[in-house]
Amino acid sequence: MALIETTNLVVNLTPRPIEPSWIIEGNPVAQCCVLSRSDDGLATTMVWECSEGKFNWYYDFDETILILEGAIVLESDILGPTRYGPGDVVFFRDGAHARWHVEGRVRKLAFCRTAQPFALGFALRVFKKVKRMTTPSGKRTAPSLAASA
Repeated sequence: MALIETTNLVVNLTPRPIEPSWIIEGNPVAQCCVLSRSDDGLATTMVWECSEGKFNWYYDFDETILILEGAIVLESDILGPTRYGPGDVVFFRDGAHARWHVEGRVRKLAFCRTAQPFALGFALRVFKKVKRMTTPSGKRTAPSLAASA
């Protein structure tokens, strides 16, 4: 598996229907394309697009979104209606609920992550730190960009 992968946001999207019981108004049609997935399957990056409509969304993972095109109005029990457009970033924690109102069409870049149990995450951080400490420094430092110019 390559350590560095590249892609483009011009991708073929596949249907990703919204749970019908979540739809409040309209007929929103959602599509997405997964751009990358971590080796452990706990993190993905995707492009997601949706047509106009209002719907609930219930999060069972952490998600950070960057609005690329279009606009949405988000509302929750603790957040009044707030409009977001291109360049805006929103973070939803696992367990969050939001009411989405897509105005026309929206396209977003989404970074989704399923949290590990604390003990497992802690053990992994310790393992990685020990690995860094025991790896010869010449094997883990990046070459200087100035030296290659």
